[in-house]
Amino acid sequence: MTSSIVDPKEHPNADAIRGVERARLRALVSADIAAAEPLHAADFQLITPIGAALSKAEYLGAVAGGHIKYLTWTPGDITVRLYGASAVIRYRARIEVVFGGHKVPPGDYWHTDAYEMRDGHWMVVWSQATSITARA
Repeated sequence: MTSSIVDPKEHPNADAIRGVERARLRALVSADIAAAEPLHAADFQLITPIGAALSKAEYLGAVAGGHIKYLTWTPGDITVRLYGASAVIRYRARIEVVFGGHKVPPGDYWHTDAYEMRDGHWMVVWSQATSITARA
């Protein structure tokens, strides 16, 4: 199977996937679970920067309950690799979050997400965030 990094002007699916990711981030920051729910596959799994694995129910439940409260989530350019009805995206983002009632200092993170076309809609299946630490 071949893949390519696709310019959104060349392939409409790449632009559509970027749009879904941006809509997902807006929904998470505003804790709009009704909007976030259909953007996450039933078997969604997040691997957090500290290595915890969260299911869709655990993750969206934590956001809905305020255990995870995103203050800002600003993505940079989103790179897309398409594989037929699957895609992988990667981008760097600046995030401010309150986790378990404790404000985490603003930080930069790499995000890698696997998307699949299901029932005619792109949705995220796997997501992994990696903290970027400054080097001396």
